[in-house]
Amino acid sequence: MTVTGPPLRLLRDLRQLTPARVGLGRSGASLPTKALLEFTLDHARARDAVHTHFDVAAVTSGLHELGLETLAVSSCAIDRADYLKRPDRGRKLDPASRDRLAHQRHPCDCALVIGDGLSPSSVNGQAVELIRNLLPRLTSAGIAIGPAVVAVGARVALGDEIGALLGARVIAMLIGERPGLSVPGSLGAYLTFGPKPGLTDADRNCVSNIHATGLRADEAAFKIAWLVRESIGRQVSGVALKDESSQAAARLGGEPKGA
Repeated sequence: MTVTGPPLRLLRDLRQLTPARVGLGRSGASLPTKALLEFTLDHARARDAVHTHFDVAAVTSGLHELGLETLAVSSCAIDRADYLKRPDRGRKLDPASRDRLAHQRHPCDCALVIGDGLSPSSVNGQAVELIRNLLPRLTSAGIAIGPAVVAVGARVALGDEIGALLGARVIAMLIGERPGLSVPGSLGAYLTFGPKPGLTDADRNCVSNIHATGLRADEAAFKIAWLVRESIGRQVSGVALKDESSQAAARLGGEPKGA
């Protein structure tokens, strides 16, 4: 009996299936000039994404247009350089921001946090559109939405302190993800039930790779809304809450578009 294996693929076929750098070839002992220039360009784009200015005014304006109350806060990071050198400072609110939130406690089912993270450019370009898709799904599920907090110098864990001060049952934090050489502008969403300082990544659910060629805004909103609803219903998040939104979408005949 003759056993045949899978069909062989040429390297050019593989390159059409992935943005990863495969089959680059060589020129002598080095990379071809074209491959080297493409790598240099992608590396520059990733660096630019990290250092892009977080357009707080534009994001805040977009949130106001959606009818959301907004609060502006900052972490303990002094500036962007300090933020990159001292990740711990991006996980704590500065004293003025902590006092502001403590005096504006706003108990709610779900509070939204928009933080710059490691790719402010992705937040500038995508956060408002994602929330535009998310709000109708949350409100139709009867979830009371609190204020939207715009956080400068934010790491993921900053959302835990913000959620605790506001009195939110669940915090949904949208933040710029670490840029890669194929995708410099990716947005991530982190969902935590019972937010409080000291939680770990095991206590959070993550919806990642939100960008034009990855997870679209409407698809991400469907997943986030499902996780928020189930987190409140089961009173858990993180490893205790498995993301079964894809199965829910299949029962609905595919992830719905829009509201």
